[in-house]
Amino acid sequence: MRLQSLEGAQHDGSPKDSTRESAGGGSERPYTKWGKRALDVFCSSLGLLALSPLFVLVACCIKLTSRGSALYRQTRIGLNGRPFQILKFRSMVVDGGKGGQGITVSGDGRVTPVGKVLRRHKIDELPQLWNVLRGDMSLVGPRPELPAYVAAYTAEQRGVLAVRPGITDPASLAYRYEEEILAQHDNPEELYRTQILPDKLARNLAYVHAMSLTSDLRLIFETLAMSFLTSRKTQALRST
Repeated sequence: MRLQSLEGAQHDGSPKDSTRESAGGGSERPYTKWGKRALDVFCSSLGLLALSPLFVLVACCIKLTSRGSALYRQTRIGLNGRPFQILKFRSMVVDGGKGGQGITVSGDGRVTPVGKVLRRHKIDELPQLWNVLRGDMSLVGPRPELPAYVAAYTAEQRGVLAVRPGITDPASLAYRYEEEILAQHDNPEELYRTQILPDKLARNLAYVHAMSLTSDLRLIFETLAMSFLTSRKTQALRST
């Protein structure tokens, strides 16, 4: 199996001067300078308020069907390489994420019955609206990775740390069925580190270079649609 090439994305490994460098001068544009943060604050505030009944319902379902807290916190790497605590609805058994494995494959026994539903529709990610409101994250931006993965980034790949990480990004849409892809491989961790993660980073670097209000709104609406209209599998990975 191999990854499809990504048109327009850089793969030459050329280093960038700093993660603070804005690709394509994006930090100087009005939207990326202040408009993006304004959109984040407005939408996350509205979302937290409007979805509060759903949050209560999901929390009750989690608490009534498995032992442990309804929320799960994990250290991820954010803007300029700073660690922060990402929030999720707990979709695994207690301590299921402490076994050293940073990825989840389809059929993973750690995932609870309620967790399967939450993960299928990305409902487990909704608490990250609080991360967005706090300024840890953005609605749209490169998904934050675990410290162990970020430590292996090349100088070029660290360019994704120049912006706030997001709830959704182009790579999330391309790898909507990542768990199924990983389950088909004998060594899913190796597949993730050597093929999937580099391709995700290339896609997200391309996003960082060209991000705009139009692209962010498109990614938000595509994410909402894909969370509930799941008939088409990802084509990011194909057989040779």
